[in-house]
Amino acid sequence: MRLPSTAHTSRPWRIHEIAPDFRVEDVWALPTPGGPDDLPYLVRQFTDGEEPGKASSSFVYRTLFALRWKLGRLLHLDGAGSGVGGRVPSLRDRLPADLRAAPPGPDSDSLPFRSVYLLHDEWAAELANRTMHGVLHLGWVPDGAGGYRAQMAVLVKPNGLLGAAYMLGIKPFRYVGVYPALLRSIGRRWEETAGQRK
Repeated sequence: MRLPSTAHTSRPWRIHEIAPDFRVEDVWALPTPGGPDDLPYLVRQFTDGEEPGKASSSFVYRTLFALRWKLGRLLHLDGAGSGVGGRVPSLRDRLPADLRAAPPGPDSDSLPFRSVYLLHDEWAAELANRTMHGVLHLGWVPDGAGGYRAQMAVLVKPNGLLGAAYMLGIKPFRYVGVYPALLRSIGRRWEETAGQRK
């Protein structure tokens, strides 16, 4: 379920002090009912998850990601030097001492995100290309019924006019295809791995 931006901005997440120049693009409630200490399981699901495009992903999801990577190759959006540590410095360079000293959390084997930090109730990972610098933020929040669930926010810092046009151009595809398929996949895998969290 899509949430208003205030569902993210009203919480005392550490990402606010680290990325104040990024805007909130999307916020979603994830279908991940759990207990107070379950965020590491979800982070592992994201970082060890299947690569978009594998057979078990939805057809729409596979198709949209295949199109995105093909366009990225044609337009040279994802080339060497366009990412984190190339075109933009890592957000890890902005971390306060307490977060810099803590383990950053796992990097993804299947997605182009690099972990920035992992706490008991939030995880941030970043990616960059020629169009933008983005943050995937997972927060672990009370669900209002005595349990907990995840909340996913996408934060972006577009790279000039190209970035603004890119973010506007992909918006309908994100809402029609990517997010619905992603949320279904997250929920399905969360249910399948419920026994590992007992």
